[in-house]
Amino acid sequence: MTKAAVFGTGSWGTTFAMIMAGAGTETTLWGRRPEVVEAIDRRHENPDYLPGATLPETLRATTDPAEALDGADFVVLAVPSQTLRSNLIGWKPHLPSGAVLVSLMKGIELGTTKRMSEVICEVAEVPQERVAVVSGPNLVGEIIRGQPAATVVACTDERAMERLQEACHLPPWFRPYTNPDVVGVELGGAVKNVIALAVGVAAGMGLGDNVGAMLMTRGLAEISRLGAVLGADPHTFAGLAGMGDLIATCTSPLSRNRTFGKNLGQGMTLAEVIAATKQTAEGVKSCESVLELARKHDVEMPITEVVVAVVHDGMPPSEAAMLLMSRTPKPERYGV
Repeated sequence: MTKAAVFGTGSWGTTFAMIMAGAGTETTLWGRRPEVVEAIDRRHENPDYLPGATLPETLRATTDPAEALDGADFVVLAVPSQTLRSNLIGWKPHLPSGAVLVSLMKGIELGTTKRMSEVICEVAEVPQERVAVVSGPNLVGEIIRGQPAATVVACTDERAMERLQEACHLPPWFRPYTNPDVVGVELGGAVKNVIALAVGVAAGMGLGDNVGAMLMTRGLAEISRLGAVLGADPHTFAGLAGMGDLIATCTSPLSRNRTFGKNLGQGMTLAEVIAATKQTAEGVKSCESVLELARKHDVEMPITEVVVAVVHDGMPPSEAAMLLMSRTPKPERYGV
C-alpha cells in the first residue's frame, strides 16, 4: 500500500490528508500542537480548522516527525510558505530516501524569491524529479462538505506524477489532472493570492464587478508575463492552476486573501485585519517576494506593486485605485 506523511494540520493539510486516506493511501498527519493531533487521531476531527467535519478513521496523526515519515512514499508539505525552510531543515534527517516531496504551499520565499519546490530541492538536497506540486481551485470549505473539485499535480518525472495522481484521486469527489510544468503551476498558485488581495480591496470599496473583472484579467496577464521569463508553459495559465485558481480565489467569500483585501477596502487597518484573520493569507507576505522576483527579471506587475503599497507601505486603497486607473493605456494582447 502507498504511504503518505502530511506535514501541517491546518485546513488544507488536513483536507488533503483526508482525500489521500479516502483514496486508499495509508496517511499520517504530523502536527506540532498535541491537542490538535489528539483530536485528529482519537476523535477523528480537527475542530480548530475544520469544525463539524468528520475525518476518516484510517487517518492517523502524530507529533513525532520520524514516526510520520517512516516508510513514506510521499511527503506532503502544507505549512505556511515562509516557515518551510526552517521546518524542513529539522525534518531532513528523517526523510525517506526515494520519497517524493509534495508542496501544497502557494508562496514565494522572502529574501530568496525562490518557489517552494526550489526551497525543497535546496534544503532536502533532492533533484527536481523528486519534487511535486499540487495547486488549483481548492477551496477547503467546499471540499470538506463533499462538493466536487479538481486540482493539478505537477512534476517533471512522469511516473512520480502519475503515482501522486493515483494517491489523491477520490472519485467522484476529487479529480487531479497532471501537468509537467512545475514552474507555471507554482507561479499561478502563488501570484493569484496577490491578485485576490487587490480584488478584495476593490470589493470592499464597492467599486463594482467591472473593476473586479479588470483586475482578474490584467492580473492573469501579470502572471503570464512573469511565467514567460521564468520558462513556464503559457497554456498552464489558461487551465485549472492558472485561470481556474485565480477565479475561485478572487470571487469566493471562502477565499482568505480576498477576505483579507475586502477588510482593508472597508477601512480596517492592517493590524485589525491581521488580528481578525485566523488562518494564513499567503498573499500578504508573498506579495513582497513576488514583486522582488518580478523586478529581478524586469517584469512589469503594476497590480502587484499597488498591493505591496497598500498592504506594507500604508497607501490608502483609494489612492491605489487612482494610481492603477491613471496609468497610460496599452494595447490589450494576451500576456501583455
